[in-house]
Amino acid sequence: MTGDGTSPSLIIVEDDPAFARTLSRSFERRGYAVQHADSPDRLVALLDSHDFEFAVVDLKLGTVSGLPCVEMIHARDPQTRIVVLTGFASIATAVEAIKLGAAHYLAKPANTDDIEEAFGRATGDANVPIDGRKSSIKTVEWEYIHTTLAECDFNISETARRLGMHRRTLARKLEKRQLR
Repeated sequence: MTGDGTSPSLIIVEDDPAFARTLSRSFERRGYAVQHADSPDRLVALLDSHDFEFAVVDLKLGTVSGLPCVEMIHARDPQTRIVVLTGFASIATAVEAIKLGAAHYLAKPANTDDIEEAFGRATGDANVPIDGRKSSIKTVEWEYIHTTLAECDFNISETARRLGMHRRTLARKLEKRQLR
């Protein structure tokens, strides 16, 4: 609850209707007033008529990036606590999300507890352990692709040109899920 006795407001920007519905119901049970946007255009319409204290934004909305949504929400109200969710975690996109105003970045699958905990984290933790796990070749490739993708403002054609690969090859690589 907010200080004035009303429910905290939350916007979920997610293109998967089943996941958005599950997340919405879970947050509603916790007392949040939830709105859902399945695209950047729908988000613009909701931002024009609502103020949000919290936001959950999927990094990949169909064929477009969710990062412009993070930027829009933050520009509208810098106090909104934004958490970015992704099944395509990379250092490049995490850095960009934080630069654009996200408070936290979580890899899927993330549950309501994880997201709510991320909303509450206002500062970093210098005691987070650094794991000694070596990166695989696939992970290094994934990171490099996403760094280049971020540098190209998520333009697939330009990214493919800079990487020296065919656009369809890059699109196939982006559709694959990150190895755990």
